[in-house]
Amino acid sequence: YMLCINETIQEQLGLHVIEKRKAQLANGTVEEYEVVGPIEVKFKNRRCMVDAMILKGDNEPLLGAIPLQDMDVLIHPQRQELLVNPDHPYVAQMKLK
Repeated sequence: YMLCINETIQEQLGLHVIEKRKAQLANGTVEEYEVVGPIEVKFKNRRCMVDAMILKGDNEPLLGAIPLQDMDVLIHPQRQELLVNPDHPYVAQMKLK
């Protein structure tokens, strides 16, 4: 769900650890990760502020469901592309229910 960046990105951005959290991986194991933030994420005409869990080494970053939902963007699986929600092209729209 959360934004995940690797140690290399953390170092490049100069982000300091603010806490540690546990997370359950896809295989069911639970591990503790350092958390940094806040980080401003921008895509086209969207932006959000989120914390990020730190992955070891040069693991591939993960944008996560929380930033995707906050920015009101969609994934086009066939084109492997991130898109601004066409139903709300000018301003992100949130659900408050």
